[in-house]
Amino acid sequence: MGDGYGAKTTKKKKKSGGKKKKMAVEQTLAAKSVCEWVFLESLSAPITSADGFGVPKSHTRFADKMIFELHSHSTCSDGVLSPFALVERAYRNGVKVLALTDHDTMAGIPEALEAARKFGIKIIPGVEISTIFSPRGESGPEEPVHILAYYSSCGPSRFEELEKCLANIRDGRFLRAKNMVSKLNNLKMPLKWEHVAKIAGNGVAPGRLHVARAMVEAGHVENLKQAFNRYLYDGGPAYSMGSESLAEEAVQLICQTGGVAALAHPWALKNPVSVIRGLKAAGLHGIEVYRSDGKVAAFSDFADTYDLLKIGGSDYHGKRSHYESDLGSVNLPVLALHKFLQVARPIWCNAIKDVLQNFAEEPCDSNLQRIARFGKIKNLQGGLLSCGKDVLDLCLSSWLTIEERQTIDAETLSLKLSRAVINQTGIEVSVTSI
Repeated sequence: MGDGYGAKTTKKKKKSGGKKKKMAVEQTLAAKSVCEWVFLESLSAPITSADGFGVPKSHTRFADKMIFELHSHSTCSDGVLSPFALVERAYRNGVKVLALTDHDTMAGIPEALEAARKFGIKIIPGVEISTIFSPRGESGPEEPVHILAYYSSCGPSRFEELEKCLANIRDGRFLRAKNMVSKLNNLKMPLKWEHVAKIAGNGVAPGRLHVARAMVEAGHVENLKQAFNRYLYDGGPAYSMGSESLAEEAVQLICQTGGVAALAHPWALKNPVSVIRGLKAAGLHGIEVYRSDGKVAAFSDFADTYDLLKIGGSDYHGKRSHYESDLGSVNLPVLALHKFLQVARPIWCNAIKDVLQNFAEEPCDSNLQRIARFGKIKNLQGGLLSCGKDVLDLCLSSWLTIEERQTIDAETLSLKLSRAVINQTGIEVSVTSI
């Protein structure tokens, strides 16, 4: 008579096999959903994106590895590559979706979108906002916190409100950089402000990286890492604060303007538990967990505890250092991408509704420019659109999947916009009601 051991082993194998099969099905469905968004199409009923906001399906297939890069910087803040060159490098590295998240500015998004059309990848308009977190009712000092914001193809639904906040921070970055230069001079490391400003570039608010590069060029340190480790780290002898927003207020502003808010590089925080708890209460959606060297277990646990999305990115600046991760080097699991889009897409869809609704209610030049703020609508330039309804149809097909379009009362919007005529004189577009 058998002892039942063989039967138990068979049951365990069946149970294990069932779990693996279920996981494989979940991953397949997740991958299909992610691809649908990337291509801006239903896989069963494809349509072509007329404006290049989606990835042409000839560039990739469903079975390809879907690489998202959710944290990158250009020359519009403290990166080395221009937005165009950044997109080109992302393309060369196999990236399908790139979020440009410059510090406290979205000035590089239009150029990135133009480049993305050429190389056939998708851009998520983003920004990394410099903030200060002050513990409330808890012991501990203030500390700098960076919040990533991710927006739909049309950008923030209330762009002027967000830009006012970002402009104030950028003004503070100029003062902050000047203070750092002054402190370095007092530390017997002479630097000229003009040197730092030249490195930053015309109109770019200088950051610590620009000061660090000036220190290297002046011979005060051997490399960027040494500049940060010895002088420019948070609280360091040459560190200075700017006019950063309060972290909770920045998260709330991102939510109010149709964005997804995520905590950047939490492993750099002195008191991550307090920060994560406070920002979650303010509306934080996610937290960086994945890096090029893998998943950071402690912050993955924090994400589980506080029901936050798990994301990650290279934080690429183009430093040409072996310490820096390259674009597309962070492996984001397809299930993590799917969950990110599950949260983001309804938020972005509502933001797009608001922008189009404002245009329908008041079809004027300024509202038309809000629609085309982060990239020219090609057919506007070609003069192929004759009325506001044409703009609506193009935006819906360019920005939303078939499923998402069904959530918008397009018929009412179309009726309102059919009374708006677009007159074109060169590159100027005016909208007048009949």
